[in-house]
Amino acid sequence: MRVLGIDCGSRVTGYGVIDSDGADCVFVGCGAIHSKPSEPIADRLKCIYNGIVQIIRELQPEAAAFESLFYATNVQTALKLGHVRGVSMFAAAEANLSIYEYSPLEVKSAVTGYGRAEKPQVQQMVRSLLKLNALPQPYDASDALAVAICHIHSNRFHNLTTHV
Repeated sequence: MRVLGIDCGSRVTGYGVIDSDGADCVFVGCGAIHSKPSEPIADRLKCIYNGIVQIIRELQPEAAAFESLFYATNVQTALKLGHVRGVSMFAAAEANLSIYEYSPLEVKSAVTGYGRAEKPQVQQMVRSLLKLNALPQPYDASDALAVAICHIHSNRFHNLTTHV
């Protein structure tokens, strides 16, 4: 299975793609889609949408995994993040990908074993789990890979419990 993990952000949206046979995860690619904060939100959303569409075309994932929204103290930031998630999910749905969501706690627990892990810890574990020579950069990309890894682990557990 090939999974696209997406870490939504209004300035930087990270993506990470991994392959898995259900046991091992293999790195395919990762990176970030950058939008200009000086541009109107509609143009930034279009940039993110087009970037996700291009990644899906090039890397051909079968599923997309997103981190679910979390509590935000700034309403404007939460709204912008919601818009980014919306266009990102729409791009995945339009490509007929299965879509999954995981809480930040689930993602961090799946990758580090600790739900309150910091970004450097997540990044280091992603490097280790995917047997990468270097840390995946930027943090948005390593976070996206973490979401994809979380999906593989969750999907494997779900398949084990449904086939018993």
